[in-house]
Amino acid sequence: MTQFLPPNLLALFAPRDPIQYLPPVAKLPHEKKNRGYLGVGAFLDDFEDPKDTPPPTKVETREERLERRRKERAEQVAYKLEQEIAVWDPNSSPTITGDPFKTLFVARINYDTSESKLRREFEVYGPIKKVSTYDALYFIQ
Repeated sequence: MTQFLPPNLLALFAPRDPIQYLPPVAKLPHEKKNRGYLGVGAFLDDFEDPKDTPPPTKVETREERLERRRKERAEQVAYKLEQEIAVWDPNSSPTITGDPFKTLFVARINYDTSESKLRREFEVYGPIKKVSTYDALYFIQ
């Protein structure tokens, strides 16, 4: 039946080469006498002298590096904040337009909401002086 198989499958059924003959060993492994295990004493001269060994260098671990960077960033932020606080004068700021106690902050509304829609919704509660936009944040005075 195998004579009808294609040649690539017939190659799978071909016999293997015979095993190479090796003469028998003189003694079995458990009959041989071995010298036993030797220590490293013969190799001690190949090692370097401990006096010539440089001191080990401290390598920064991942956690230490992340902690160091976190501290550096916190110091930079604190420094910038100190500088901005020293320079900031709320009385002479050009961006302040009205009384903060009369300003309403509206957030988390749709980006398509226009200032006229906000004005129409909040005029029910009283007159509105100004509607200003910062990204999707609205300030109503």
